[in-house]
Amino acid sequence: MDRGVPVVGGRLMSEYQYYEFVALDQALTAKQQGELRAVSSRGRITSSSFVNDYQWGDLKADPAKWMERYFDAHLYLANWGTRRIMLRLPETVLDRATASRFCVGDSAGSSATRTHVVLDLRSEDEDGDEEWWNEEGRLAAIVPARAELAGGDRRLLYLAWLLCVQNRELDDDEPEPPVPAGLAKLSGPLRALADFLRIDDDLLDAAAVASRPLTEVAPSASDLRRWVKDLPVAGKDEVLLRVLRGEVGLLRSELLRQFHGTAQENPTGESRTVGELLAAAENRWAVRQQRIREREAAERQRREEVAAAASEQRLDELAQNPVRGWDQVDELIATKRPKDYDAAVILLLDLQALAVREGEIFEFAEQMARLRERHARKPSLIDRFDRARLD
Repeated sequence: MDRGVPVVGGRLMSEYQYYEFVALDQALTAKQQGELRAVSSRGRITSSSFVNDYQWGDLKADPAKWMERYFDAHLYLANWGTRRIMLRLPETVLDRATASRFCVGDSAGSSATRTHVVLDLRSEDEDGDEEWWNEEGRLAAIVPARAELAGGDRRLLYLAWLLCVQNRELDDDEPEPPVPAGLAKLSGPLRALADFLRIDDDLLDAAAVASRPLTEVAPSASDLRRWVKDLPVAGKDEVLLRVLRGEVGLLRSELLRQFHGTAQENPTGESRTVGELLAAAENRWAVRQQRIREREAAERQRREEVAAAASEQRLDELAQNPVRGWDQVDELIATKRPKDYDAAVILLLDLQALAVREGEIFEFAEQMARLRERHARKPSLIDRFDRARLD
């Protein structure tokens, strides 16, 4: 894609794009690796991945086509603010109807092949904050969310729908899909996904109000043993065949989903509309901003009180011998060093404050006039007096 040279903050910046693909369920064959090499001579290609970055050029292939043919996960980012995550799952663990129920906009879409469903999630930020992006390890942090989805955890799909809501791609009266359990406490991979896609925390918190906690517990060995014993022989044979064929990427998640049953949702909660969710998020933002202002005001007051106490202590010490204070001013000025001029001004401000406190401001003004007269030929010092309003 020819984007030209991005401009951020009124200045030109180098174009940068990063592509990463991983094969999780089945390794790439030597033939497939050769096909990838024919597209990119400098890409880092292994039996399970393709990684490349571009300063001015671009990948000479369609990532969606690569996902259909070779890979199970893809991460893309560009320094003009585009981020993209694609995940491919077998239709045996995610049917296309379920995917299309949650992926309903430009920010989150889905497509299907004969055997797989591909989720395509995008985030745009015109501020171009990717100039300082550290891409290494980002996809690895997100990929385990794919296995969670395969195991029946639909929080990833709900986040995809929430991304469309955030980007105003749905009508306000559109009802939300079933709310999965556990939105208030995302797993590490789901948190990494939400952060990567810039899903607003206020919107996520508003959505989580209708999400009950996850109650699933790890099955005991005896429970698993009894469940496996009751599986039909044909099912066990199919599992063994998949293991021998190397198709083990999501096998554990599939089996655990069968063991636990359907995904945990919130069947008793009332379905909210897009408009209601957005309004709740706005209200949370307003409340949070008010709390921030209150904390900042309290901190300012605390700092002012500390500064006032320190100032009062200095004045008390200065009041014991104000003549010595004026002598110190003369000593500092005599050095003719700029930093000592600044120190003299600070001391004079304390002397001025002390004079105000003690009702001796006219005496201070007379001494200040004499000081100005003695040093009238020191323009930088006089300028400091003027800027400090030492009259």
